[in-house]
Amino acid sequence: MADTDFYSRDRPAHPELPEDRPRGRSESYVPEHHRLRTTTILLIAFVVLVLVGILLFP
Repeated sequence: MADTDFYSRDRPAHPELPEDRPRGRSESYVPEHHRLRTTTILLIAFVVLVLVGILLFP
């Protein structure tokens, strides 16, 4: 008995199963705003504001 005969003997005709965790994004997916990105932008804006204040009013 060959390997292909042994393994195909008790398999169904179409042994593929549907994915339980489909890959890719759905059409209705909307990415969330990242809190870290917003915090970083606010921190950089604050530092720039302080530096501009120091340069304009020594």
